[in-house]
Amino acid sequence: MPYDVSLDQCLFSKNYESETGRLTVGVYSYNNGPKKLQISRETRGGEGELKFAKMGRLTKEELQAIFPFLQEAIKSMD
Repeated sequence: MPYDVSLDQCLFSKNYESETGRLTVGVYSYNNGPKKLQISRETRGGEGELKFAKMGRLTKEELQAIFPFLQEAIKSMD
């Protein structure tokens, strides 16, 4: 069965923005299935536009910024 965007439900989402890009912490449920956490990264290009990038590693500053979002996301998964 191919992925159907209409079946993907976002239950929680918060963003952390910096001069280099944006991190998004979200909780999603596909087709009323189990709730799952997703962390995504977008980086800023030369013109300031955001482009998706590999998640990779987090800096201490990034982790401290999204840690409260992770705690909220856990609560939203109940």
